[in-house]
Amino acid sequence: MFTAPRFALIVMTLLGGVFLLIYASLGVAKPLATWNWMDIVGEGGTALMSALWVMLVLTSRPSGRVTTLLAGGLLAIALGAWVDSLDEFFAIPKTQVWDNWLESLLMPGGMLTLTAGLFFWRQEQFSLNNHMRKRERLFREHRAFDRITQLADADYLRRQIRLEQARSPDQPCALILLDVNQFHRINRQYGQAEGDRVLQAISHLLLLNLRSDDLLCRYAGDRFAVLMPATTQDDASRMAHHLELCVRLLAHHTQTHGERLWISVRVACAVADQDADKLLDRLNARLELGPPSALEMAAAA
Repeated sequence: MFTAPRFALIVMTLLGGVFLLIYASLGVAKPLATWNWMDIVGEGGTALMSALWVMLVLTSRPSGRVTTLLAGGLLAIALGAWVDSLDEFFAIPKTQVWDNWLESLLMPGGMLTLTAGLFFWRQEQFSLNNHMRKRERLFREHRAFDRITQLADADYLRRQIRLEQARSPDQPCALILLDVNQFHRINRQYGQAEGDRVLQAISHLLLLNLRSDDLLCRYAGDRFAVLMPATTQDDASRMAHHLELCVRLLAHHTQTHGERLWISVRVACAVADQDADKLLDRLNARLELGPPSALEMAAAA
C-alpha cells in the first residue's frame, strides 16, 4: 500500500511522462537555437518547486480535506507549469487547440483548488489557536503539566478558585467536576496505555467545548474539573449537561483492536461561594454518592 507522498510522486511522474509523450508525438521538436532559456528556467523551476511543495505538504500534515486540497492544487500547478515548459521544446500546429485548453485548465484549476485549501487551513488554524488560548493561563504561569493530559493539577485548581473569588467577589464563579464511569474496567481490560489515551481524548474534547476563559484541570485520576468565571448555577448546569453529552457521543476506538469504547461521565456542579477545599469536598461527595447524571435529570424534568 502506497503512502500519500509516494502515491503523489508516482502520479506526478506518470502524468508528466504522459504529457511529454503527447507533445512529442503531436508536436514538432524546436531547434536548440530557438529555445527560450528564460522561459524554460522560469516555467520548469515553477514545476519543480510546486512538486517539492506537494511533497512537503504531504509529509508534514495529517491526511484530510485540507491536506488533499493543498496537495491537489499544488500538483495541478506543477503539471500546468510543466506543460507550459513543454511549449518551449515542441511546436504545436495552430489548428490544434488541445494544448491551450490543457494549459488553461491546469493552472487556474490548481490555483482555485489551492485557494480552497488555504481557506479551510485558515479555519483550521483559528480552531487550533482557540484551543491553545484555552491553555494560555497554564502556559503563562509556567506550571507543571500533568504528564498524560497536559492539564494542571488539583493544587493549581485550588489556587485559581481562590484567585477568581478574590478578583471578582461580586460575580458568580462556578465549578464542574466530571468523573469517568467504570474507568477502572478500561485499564483492566485494555491496559493502562489505552486508559491514558481515553483520558487524553476526553481532555481534548472538553477543551474544544469550553470558553476561552474557562479552565480545565485533571483533578485526580479519572476526574476532571472545569472552573468557569462569571457563570451562574443555571449556566453551569447547562454546561455540565452539554459536556456530559459530548463525552457520551465520543467515538473512541482502542488502538490495538479498534473496538469502540462507550464512555460516559457523571457530573456535579456548584457556584464557588465557599472555600476551595470545602467546595471540592462537597462536589466530590456528590459524585461518590452517585447522584443522577445531567442527562438523567434532563429526562426526568
